[in-house]
Amino acid sequence: MTEARQLILASASPRRSEILRGLGLGFEIEPADIDESRLSDEAAEIYVERIARSKADNRRRPGTLTIAADTIVVIDDSVLGKPESPEDAKRMLARLAGREHEVLTAVAVLDANSGALRSSVERSKVRIAAMSLSEINWYVATGEPLDKAGAYAIQGLGSLFVERVEGNYANIVGLPVPTLYRLVAELGQSLLDFRVESADEAAAS
Repeated sequence: MTEARQLILASASPRRSEILRGLGLGFEIEPADIDESRLSDEAAEIYVERIARSKADNRRRPGTLTIAADTIVVIDDSVLGKPESPEDAKRMLARLAGREHEVLTAVAVLDANSGALRSSVERSKVRIAAMSLSEINWYVATGEPLDKAGAYAIQGLGSLFVERVEGNYANIVGLPVPTLYRLVAELGQSLLDFRVESADEAAAS
């Protein structure tokens, strides 16, 4: 089997790009254009994995390995995606405040050469501190919550209100690295093969 020679990230998320760059990986960003609507009565885990797989499958080009992911917040069996407006963000935060919720991130990896597609869902738990109305209004006014699942960013200003985390931190950011590493290995390749040697590493060699 011919190994993929180019890594594709099928996501416009700056957080996912930062995670991959932090690993020293060289990759191209090619966001997938798919319908992300949830089906009627679709379970949260099935939904998030279906979307991640659809994103990966949307980018089939010979010689490439495509990474896709989707993240949702679940509370009281309700799925919270990205808020549709500032008011929607305020409602989400009021619902999460003072309580624990789950963050589900599905990761999918497609080997375009073989057509093999692997995926998995990682779960983490997050407890948000009690928030006053003025704190919620202030946080939403910063703009940070408006493009985040559940209306908060754990790696940003939202960290002010995160009391406790159980599970993989990068999963909450949007890309669980151990899961990604395992899925690429299941396809018979190594994620490390896509690393780009940094200037510091080159100097040390």
